[in-house]
Amino acid sequence: MIGKYRYGIYFYAIENSLKSIAVVLVLVLLSMSCKRPEEEKPIPVLDEHTLNRRVDGNAVDPLLKQVYVPIYSDIYNQTRDSRTLLTATLSIRNTSLKDSLFISKIDYYNTGGDLVRSYIDQTIYLRPMESIDYVIEQQDNSGGSGANFIIDWYAKRPLNPLFQAVMVGGLGAQAFSFTTEGVNIEGE
Repeated sequence: MIGKYRYGIYFYAIENSLKSIAVVLVLVLLSMSCKRPEEEKPIPVLDEHTLNRRVDGNAVDPLLKQVYVPIYSDIYNQTRDSRTLLTATLSIRNTSLKDSLFISKIDYYNTGGDLVRSYIDQTIYLRPMESIDYVIEQQDNSGGSGANFIIDWYAKRPLNPLFQAVMVGGLGAQAFSFTTEGVNIEGE
């Protein structure tokens, strides 16, 4: 009987010790996971299609380049009569660490080649490593499956900016996305 009593006390002591250790570990982990608030700088969000940095004058650089970016504001689904509307985002990215990218035209055309809208009326510029986005809302079906952007741009030094479009949509419970790349138009 004394042997059973000793083992009972021994297991009781171990069980209480394990509980105490678990509580201490939980408290240590909780205190370590709590971050002290640091001074956070607000991140400016560019939520409009315009920049307040316009270029003075109407001079167009002789090194003007033109880019065609395909946009799919809708795609065919199962038949030619069934379409799925998409949200499309045009992204223009200045990839230079040192030089500005000047943009003199951002025009959106529909499948029939008709101008739907012009996004800028005066040359703007993107600072080094800056980007700007233009969104074609899902319910905007003015472009169609063959919509596109024509972008005129130039720089003071050779640059390699990135012109992309991202399309997002869904069919039932499944969502999908895909991208297109801008293509330089030569000789225009």
